[in-house]
Amino acid sequence: MSRWKLFERQRLRWSSAVTQALVLSVLTFCILLPLCCHRLLYSYFFIRSFYLDSLSEQVLQDSYEKGQEALRYWQSHSTAASTFSSITRGPKLLVTVVTARRTEGRDFHYLLQVMQRLAGLLTGCGEQRCAEVLVCDVESSPLGNEDASLLEGKFWVVRRSPIEQQRVDAHVNTFEKEKRDYVYCLGKGWELVRPQNMVVLEDDALPRQDFFTVVQNLLSRKFVLQTLYVKLYHPERLQRYWNPEPYRILEWVGLGVVGATMLLLALPLWNPLALSFTLSPAHLLLLSLYIMAVVELVGRHYLLEVRRISPQLYAVSPATECCTPAMLFPGNSSLRAMDYLDGSFCFKGNAKDTVLYHMVRSTPGERAHSLEPNLVNHIGAFSSVRINPPRPKLL
Repeated sequence: MSRWKLFERQRLRWSSAVTQALVLSVLTFCILLPLCCHRLLYSYFFIRSFYLDSLSEQVLQDSYEKGQEALRYWQSHSTAASTFSSITRGPKLLVTVVTARRTEGRDFHYLLQVMQRLAGLLTGCGEQRCAEVLVCDVESSPLGNEDASLLEGKFWVVRRSPIEQQRVDAHVNTFEKEKRDYVYCLGKGWELVRPQNMVVLEDDALPRQDFFTVVQNLLSRKFVLQTLYVKLYHPERLQRYWNPEPYRILEWVGLGVVGATMLLLALPLWNPLALSFTLSPAHLLLLSLYIMAVVELVGRHYLLEVRRISPQLYAVSPATECCTPAMLFPGNSSLRAMDYLDGSFCFKGNAKDTVLYHMVRSTPGERAHSLEPNLVNHIGAFSSVRINPPRPKLL
């Protein structure tokens, strides 16, 4: 028998760690994970050609039904007295909701969905209100914003005066107009209420049930008070480990090493497959790479969901560039954000989120953070600043 064949037999017998690693990888990545994850939207195994269209249609239909439900809810409360229409100055937290009329997707009533959720969360806070809420309507067309008008009397709704409206240049591009509207709402919230902290929500950012609990916990972390802003949302499709964000690489490697170590320590106690891995550097490296591949291919988004067990488990990391559906401005940092935005001109490729991100990176001593997992669901399938397809897709 040749030396090569003898080497192959020695390496490929089941007791060999190399053979076991190959078989384990084939079973995991070619059979088990594809069977379990082919319907998970943010997994690499998601079969777009089979499921994307139907899943997108289902989400659109669910959102439409919730929008109609929210419309009926607020219409039925049109004459009822509201406890949210008056605002106390100097609250610990102000939630400002920026809204405009949507030409497309108006039947989904995103604003009404968001305000229904906020009303429910505020009611659950008890006698002491956990936040004040301000609706900032930036619609400038003569048609007006029907959803914001429906909320008048239930929440404090602010708009530009006719004189202020005349100063708004109607000929600027969509991204610059969006930035100017955002700056107006930041300034109006500070001018009217003088809150200790401010959250700015776009009208399609639906707060999760633990929204106020997590925000209060976040504000108790001292370093957060020294930051310009904390992003409360980042698109799920951009949350993967294989990403330019350096801290995620460290998290990914750390998860692989810790997971591999725990697995190797557990094998002497429970080893139904008779694996021969030991706590050696080579086997530790091999299993670390295996675990890193598993968590990346399944989807980091689903791993982050485990953190929802407790507000203390939400992670705060360096800020990412995209996007601004939900932003926390601690202390009076909204004034600095206004100055940064006022000093920049926005256009495609240099929207307000990009301006803030680059200002933080170029200003000594300035910091910004992102919260993970997301504290809001972005329900706006129809964009207000980009051309929309007839039926938007989730990806």
